[in-house]
Amino acid sequence: MPERILIHPMTRIEGHAKISIWVNDAGDVESAQFHVTDFRGFEKICEGRPLHEMPGLMARVCGICPVSHVVASSKAGDALLGVEVPPAAVKQRRIVNHAQVLQSHALSFFHLSSPDLLLGMDATVDKRNIFGVIERDAGFARRGIRLRQFGQKVIELVGGKRIHPGWSVPGGVQTAVTAVVRDEIAAWVPEALESMGIALDRMKSLIDSFREEIEHIGNFPSLFLGTVNDDGALEFYDGRIRISDSEGNTVADGLDPLRYHTYLGEASEEWSFMKFPYYKPLGYPGGKYRVGPLARLNVATSAGTPRADRELREFKHRAKGAVCQSFHYHLARLIEMLHAVERIEELVADPELLSEDVRTKAIPNRREGIGSCEAPRGTLFHHYFVDADGLIRKANLLIATSQNNLAMNQAVEQTAKHFVLPRQLREGMLNRVEAAIRCYDPCLSCSTHALGQMPLIIEIRRRSGELLDRVERG
Repeated sequence: MPERILIHPMTRIEGHAKISIWVNDAGDVESAQFHVTDFRGFEKICEGRPLHEMPGLMARVCGICPVSHVVASSKAGDALLGVEVPPAAVKQRRIVNHAQVLQSHALSFFHLSSPDLLLGMDATVDKRNIFGVIERDAGFARRGIRLRQFGQKVIELVGGKRIHPGWSVPGGVQTAVTAVVRDEIAAWVPEALESMGIALDRMKSLIDSFREEIEHIGNFPSLFLGTVNDDGALEFYDGRIRISDSEGNTVADGLDPLRYHTYLGEASEEWSFMKFPYYKPLGYPGGKYRVGPLARLNVATSAGTPRADRELREFKHRAKGAVCQSFHYHLARLIEMLHAVERIEELVADPELLSEDVRTKAIPNRREGIGSCEAPRGTLFHHYFVDADGLIRKANLLIATSQNNLAMNQAVEQTAKHFVLPRQLREGMLNRVEAAIRCYDPCLSCSTHALGQMPLIIEIRRRSGELLDRVERG
């Protein structure tokens, strides 16, 4: 029997990784690991750069979720300047961050995961992709494309460009929103709301088809971490950290995100370049926690917008405590998309958005600054230290994907043990292992800061190293 089944690298994720499935002498799956194979180096690149350059530089960390990095970086800059940001600038940052959540979640659900959901986990590889979805239901695929287009258009209209917008800066933003821009954004909202209703109905109609996957793909107890506002509702820009457990109990509440380093630690393993964050009071690896859509819906008491509130109440009825099944990240992602559209609608209707008072200027008044916000994949922290001239002396980026690292590894192992039969290996089994990771929608360009091509190579070898079989695609 082979000792190791290697999926290298994974497909339909954003970045570069591989999975090792270890097989014992009896021919059963013994363990599995999710390896991130690229090196992370952005913190080092930041050293010596002026703090005012940081948001524009940090936008280049990722082409999928650049806005969250811009916002977190700008907020760290706000703290270093010691200034209060004008309300109109805060509203701009909120709008663009919600737009990024919308477009990033649309990419994850419609382009990366819907081939599994609409066509089936065992569909042939040549069909199990976005083109297969278009062939099956062109109208549904088009709605996904349009939803992402809406999010990107908002980023372009407010932030100046769709990818790597650097309009947000320490102290505020660079330009005011015009009435023309406001009206163009508002005109998209009715179609987006209609599409979200259709997508949610379709997803809920499919859930019963995946009962085995729901039960065995990343279904385990863990902590959940997310940002909430003073009322305990979903909050993507500002607020306090809440941590709950798998029974739905609040473990910690009102935690200051600016003190994240006092309750979150980072461990390392020799087989991955991505770190393993954990909740310090429970130690490593007992302090495993999840972030992102599933975690945010578990810790929030409400969404704070009418349509998303109705969906959230229904979502919470899926479990007696917290919803622990990683498969439900997909449904949670759609509920957050609906919430984002509703929030954008609210914000563009606020007259204060059009104020031309959008930036407070100052020299650096502090040597340390931290910025936090909710990125599509979870809570994001930017932590900067500067010298007397405002040059970055040290930077730390705690990325949402890395915070899910312990959970993703457990999900991979649980899925492999249940679905993979080494003696009767089929591609659909391995696709389910990959699907465990796609639930989390990892952004490895954020967490490792590298680019790469993504073919799939599966090798089966004997313990001696003899190659028994090799399958390559892409």
